[in-house]
Amino acid sequence: MSERRIEQALGHSFGDGSLLTTALTHRSHSSPHNERLEFLGDSVLNCVIARRLYERFPALPEGDLSRLRANLVRQETLHQLALSLSLGEQLRLGEGETRSGGRERPSILADALEALFGAIWLDAGFGAAEAVISHLYRDLLASIAPGHPNKDPKTRLQEFLQGRRLGLPKYTLVTAAGQAHAQQFTVACEIAKPPMRSEGSGASRRAAEQMAAERALAQLQEKA
Repeated sequence: MSERRIEQALGHSFGDGSLLTTALTHRSHSSPHNERLEFLGDSVLNCVIARRLYERFPALPEGDLSRLRANLVRQETLHQLALSLSLGEQLRLGEGETRSGGRERPSILADALEALFGAIWLDAGFGAAEAVISHLYRDLLASIAPGHPNKDPKTRLQEFLQGRRLGLPKYTLVTAAGQAHAQQFTVACEIAKPPMRSEGSGASRRAAEQMAAERALAQLQEKA
């Protein structure tokens, strides 16, 4: 995967290509690496997600908003988003990290995605970073149920279907790849009525099921 395709997937073309290269460089490969950019990106991400939640849920108290934000910016969520961008294919890793499955490791992928957010901010300002983050998180934000902000996607999908007297979803393992310490699972979520199928990936089968449920719920809500 070329850096140009990473830019297309993010929806941002870098004016300073060195920022993109640094964001994709792990400390095991060379210096400069992406840790300082990750530091910036973490702050930008938290600010953008806080604003999106503040705007979307005007009646929620600070505690609920904080819990929602924590769930959206945690490593598992960032890892899933990084996988959706095929980010691991473009990372610059040292030989040891490459051999040990670093391209699939949740912590490395999550950190690299935050580094990209930081790089975009330096390259084109906060507005550009906000636009990229908002686009990547669009489905996740849309799937949050205002009345049940702390319920997981599988529970919310089940309640959505039950509330409309529809059948429950079926989860099927599609693939399980990688070495034992860095496996990647893909799960399909299938709904009979209305006929629908979505897929999710994750470092565990449960995480993959949650992402598949999240995507299915977002599709249902768009059609509702």
